Amino acid sequence: MERTEYPALGETVFSHTLGNGLRIIAVPKPGFMRSHAIFAAHYGGADRRFRLGGEWIDTPAGVAHFLEHKMFDMPDGSNVLAELSSRGASPNAFTSSDVTAYHFTCTDGFSQNLETLLTYVSTPFFTEESVRKEQGIISQEIRMYENSPDAVGYYEMMGALYARHPVRENVVGTVESIAEITPETLYNCHKVFYNPSNMVLCCVGDVDPEAVAETAERILPADPGPIPERDYGPAEDPLPAGSRAGRAMEVSAPLFFAGAKVCAPASGSERLRVRLLGELALDYLVGPSSAFYTELYARGLLDRTFGCELDDAAGAMTVLMGGQSRDPEAVMTALEERIGLIARRGVDGAAFDRCRRARYGLQLGSLDRFSEYAGLLFRGCMRGWNPLDIFSMLGEITPEDAAAFLCENLRAERTAMSVIRPENG
Repeated sequence: MERTEYPALGETVFSHTLGNGLRIIAVPKPGFMRSHAIFAAHYGGADRRFRLGGEWIDTPAGVAHFLEHKMFDMPDGSNVLAELSSRGASPNAFTSSDVTAYHFTCTDGFSQNLETLLTYVSTPFFTEESVRKEQGIISQEIRMYENSPDAVGYYEMMGALYARHPVRENVVGTVESIAEITPETLYNCHKVFYNPSNMVLCCVGDVDPEAVAETAERILPADPGPIPERDYGPAEDPLPAGSRAGRAMEVSAPLFFAGAKVCAPASGSERLRVRLLGELALDYLVGPSSAFYTELYARGLLDRTFGCELDDAAGAMTVLMGGQSRDPEAVMTALEERIGLIARRGVDGAAFDRCRRARYGLQLGSLDRFSEYAGLLFRGCMRGWNPLDIFSMLGEITPEDAAAFLCENLRAERTAMSVIRPENG
């Protein structure tokens, strides 16, 4: 395996690509009790249309999430979650717009748990009966989302922001779309997206990198599969498809979600730089210690439910912010005024440097939070960047860079907002 040292961070990272195309990243942490493994497919809710063998294939919304649920069924009827839990491991899985990941954390029996993880994720087993049963279960989950003000507000905003990109739609699909899913749909999508060349295995903790590679080579298919070409639709305009959306629901106070599309390189270190720049700029603009947040909190326009992040998935990079507010439009007006002030005066260097130091400490701490560390590693591997480059990049980003990012991406005409209003008005 290739060994890369990061002396300034005290980190050693091992990486290797097997003959079947599987990319493996292992970070040994000798002496630590916990170990974490994550086995991820570059496949999520947005990957509904793809080309394979010269043929374009369309699938119903929600297949990736449905497939994640069904992967825990084994042909012998065994319960994989119960098996891992019986050994003291904490297993779980998740599906996002462009990733489906299966993972566990344990203190003992890492090798055996890793074998179980790789075996069940690479063993599809679907029947008509089990698919019908799962359709009922996921339909209840979908209805739960339909009654969640947070979920509804988020997707109302994404629908206003994006005209066509599938990130505007819920990863779980709809009751109607999942009714179209058959065992054949699941087998086909597993074959296409769960082939080792479309997957990444990351392990962090008291692990042996060579043993990890040997286990993966022994259990997984020997031959690589073709990488599908994804189609997310025509390129989006930087301007939102609509400026406002929302509806009335059972909430005690208005709940708002605001966002903006960020133009960034498709992959690689330059995309990482834009992502990091955006996170720093947002920390400065609307973070909990920012002048903007403090002022609006004092005016009663924001409370502690307010949050902000930069989302990066399926080629779409999005500024997201929101929370409760008695007057969401006043918040957006204040945001517009703050961006105008930055355009005239720039970013305060001392405040920006405090944000930079805080972000550095947060990233440094993630190296000891193994699940978070592994998550950064596999996402970076899929998207062509190295998360350990973050530390050097932080020192290169200037206040002028942050001002340019904010003035370019958060102008009033670039933002969209949804508001969930109380039903009683």
